[in-house]
Amino acid sequence: MNSGGVSGAAIVAGDPATAVQEWFEKMSRFCSSIDYVSAREIFDDEVSSFGTQADAVTGLDRLQEEQWEQVWPRTTGFRVLMDTVRGGGSGEIAWGMAVWTSTGYDEAGEEFKRPGRATVVLRRTEGRWKAIHTHFSLFRSTNRESHGPPR
Repeated sequence: MNSGGVSGAAIVAGDPATAVQEWFEKMSRFCSSIDYVSAREIFDDEVSSFGTQADAVTGLDRLQEEQWEQVWPRTTGFRVLMDTVRGGGSGEIAWGMAVWTSTGYDEAGEEFKRPGRATVVLRRTEGRWKAIHTHFSLFRSTNRESHGPPR
């Protein structure tokens, strides 16, 4: 787990569609490397979110505690499929959607695929794009309980 963060995590793209692409690329990297510090840099402190574990949370601390910390260490290979990213926006607001994949582990340590989808709403404040809303969910009939990779 990376606790120091990645320098340059801020998203400063000029246009909304590029900001969405950059946001999903960074989120993919931060989730896969379990880098909470850097991930926090691309989220608004008052973000509202739905997730595979968190039914509905408001606030970045709650999102990290109820979603990220419950999922990221128990899965591997999280990756946003960048060719599925779609987005746009106008002015200071952007929206985006994408498909993602990861690997989960059953109680015996056997791998299973965890594909899903995500949406994001970004707001640009002081030149930086940050997520004000996210929704990450698994595709229907995907096992949502992962117990972590074998040690």
